[in-house]
Amino acid sequence: MEKELLEIKAAIQILKPAAEVFEAIVDPAKMSGYFISESSGRMEEGKELVWRFPEFDMDVPLRVGRIEKDSYISYYWEDAGKEMRVEMSLSPSSGQATVVRITEKSRENDEEGIRWLKGNTEGWANFLACLKAYLEYGINLRKGAFDYDRE
Repeated sequence: MEKELLEIKAAIQILKPAAEVFEAIVDPAKMSGYFISESSGRMEEGKELVWRFPEFDMDVPLRVGRIEKDSYISYYWEDAGKEMRVEMSLSPSSGQATVVRITEKSRENDEEGIRWLKGNTEGWANFLACLKAYLEYGINLRKGAFDYDRE
């Protein structure tokens, strides 16, 4: 019997139009207001970028996959030596709202995979909450959020 593969799914509704949500994800100047501290460039198809996070002293390389303006973003990054695919889909909802759905694929359903599922699901829920707070209220929820980890 084959082991089931694990994948992460997270979603949230943001009370902003899809075009605004899309720009907040692909534009490094905007993304640095809620998620990363800096990026080597804008997310565009086929680009290789490096992200830096305010609370971690490391570079995170990624390769941008497919981009569909205002509706879809995919990219690849490495986790424990394995290339992982992240997909973000943006769907207009009632009024000017947008539902953001994130999927990260995939790991074996074993002890290592379960640790990945737990940690990265928490991370994507944090990303979505930070994106919502930034776009709807102009707040950077990450600022100081992980300082306790440095003590």
